[in-house]
Amino acid sequence: MLCINNKYTDAYFNLAAEEYLLHSFSEDIFMLWQNEPSVIIGKHQNIWAEVNFDFVQEKQLKVVRRFSGGGAVYHDLGNLNLTFIENSCNADFDKFSKQIIHMLIGMGIEAKADDRRALTIDGLKISGSAQCIHKKRIMYHATLLFSTDLANLAAALLANPEQLNDSTANQRCVSVKSVRSPVTNIREYIPGSIQIQDFKRLVMTYFTENTEGNHTYLFSEEDVTAIGQLREDKYSTSDWNFNAFFHK
Repeated sequence: MLCINNKYTDAYFNLAAEEYLLHSFSEDIFMLWQNEPSVIIGKHQNIWAEVNFDFVQEKQLKVVRRFSGGGAVYHDLGNLNLTFIENSCNADFDKFSKQIIHMLIGMGIEAKADDRRALTIDGLKISGSAQCIHKKRIMYHATLLFSTDLANLAAALLANPEQLNDSTANQRCVSVKSVRSPVTNIREYIPGSIQIQDFKRLVMTYFTENTEGNHTYLFSEEDVTAIGQLREDKYSTSDWNFNAFFHK
């Protein structure tokens, strides 16, 4: 398995990187990454029903549609993103949430999974996930709220109903609605003063040392160029992020 500690924090680039790795590589992959403040929506979502655009514009947040389904999430540098890509003809997405739970329990964090593979502590959500299948490869990705600004998270995902009165947004389409849940940060459940970079190292170490036949991988110049092209052609465009839902 290739283990990638992705240092890029541009949401357009990182969503492009996931699709590139899914389509262009044949190896199993684990990638750990972070985004600067941004809102990420599912492939089949109506962006106008999910995002508070007054807040997004005020904070100058990127809004990016991902390649997988699922609901809308807020990312910032207090959140970690874990991507698993594997060759499989028999998708077992539950195994990935079980791996993350096992890792957290090893740190003394009693997390549980619900029926949507969201992870919780004391009934409060710390992780959401989404998945997709491309030919004989599967992708599962999950968030881990460590020290995210929860006020910004709530504000960014509180869509104004008046947005749906817009003539473009109010088309008669069936979209996937996000399931809202009360959230918390993992940092509240870890004793001491551990910081996000310390936590990130622990996560990376767990997956590099507990998976057989793995090795670290750095993006090559060719990778960065290809991902950058996909970023420009797709993930940074209004057509993909705002209009793709209505083109289905």
